[in-house]
Amino acid sequence: MLSRAFSKNVSVSRALLAQSFNRRLSTENGRKLEGKVALITGAASGIGRATAAKFISNGTKVVIADIQHQLGEETAKELGPDATFISCDVTKESDISHAVDFTISKHKQLDIMYNNAGVACKTPRSIVDLDLEVFDQVMRINVRGVVAGIKHSSRVMIPRRSGCILCTASVTGLMGGLAQHTYSTSKSAIIGIVKSMAAELCRHGIRINCISPFAIPTPFAMEEMSQIFPGVDAQRLMDMVHGTGVLEGAICEPIDIANAALYLASDDAKYVSGHNLVVDGGFTSFKNLNLSASDQL
Repeated sequence: MLSRAFSKNVSVSRALLAQSFNRRLSTENGRKLEGKVALITGAASGIGRATAAKFISNGTKVVIADIQHQLGEETAKELGPDATFISCDVTKESDISHAVDFTISKHKQLDIMYNNAGVACKTPRSIVDLDLEVFDQVMRINVRGVVAGIKHSSRVMIPRRSGCILCTASVTGLMGGLAQHTYSTSKSAIIGIVKSMAAELCRHGIRINCISPFAIPTPFAMEEMSQIFPGVDAQRLMDMVHGTGVLEGAICEPIDIANAALYLASDDAKYVSGHNLVVDGGFTSFKNLNLSASDQL
């Protein structure tokens, strides 16, 4: 009797292991987001566009939400029939709500919400010169816009008890001195928001994570660089951005963030939530003293 029960338990265990193994194989082979629907804000260019392309190549239908109407339409056209554009200003909650409703109306589901839209901070570096009107505007886009995206994607994901929410943070939210105070503060807030929201959303089977990229010479970054260093040509500005990295032989590109987003959105990360995935080549992991021989006793 005991032998038969043991044999039955072993058979059940093997069946469960086989199911788990087959599930893992399904994400390793082929398209990892087959049949999924994603809404990505700020997807007309840069990281958002690269992520939209990566998601589509992995079986996703993508709604591109961006304030840049013409560029957004062009991007959707270039990405093909699985991409659709909708105009969206993330400072307006009604726009975000409409983008979510549009996605549901068109595709009958929303599996992935990527709150990627953000703005650079064109303010003086010193706190004593801080323009609080600019501060408020950056917060409306970089923080309030993300919270609104989480709010309205959650209202359609919670009843389904599934979904994945992603947000773009930054290494500037992890270390001081890498950007102006306003931008750093806004990105640090994203990391905290993700952890706070995970506490609630995990009870509904919804995962939420953020990605903290290193500096990338996207149009977003290059515009700000050209204002900080007027007269310097674009190639030189790109070299300056890439030169700040610490991982020899590699540079950070939009596709690296798209790959991180693909991982977090797929079943490969089915047990990852409340996490900040840092894509910085080790930059925020260490600081060398660089002692010379003359400094040594």
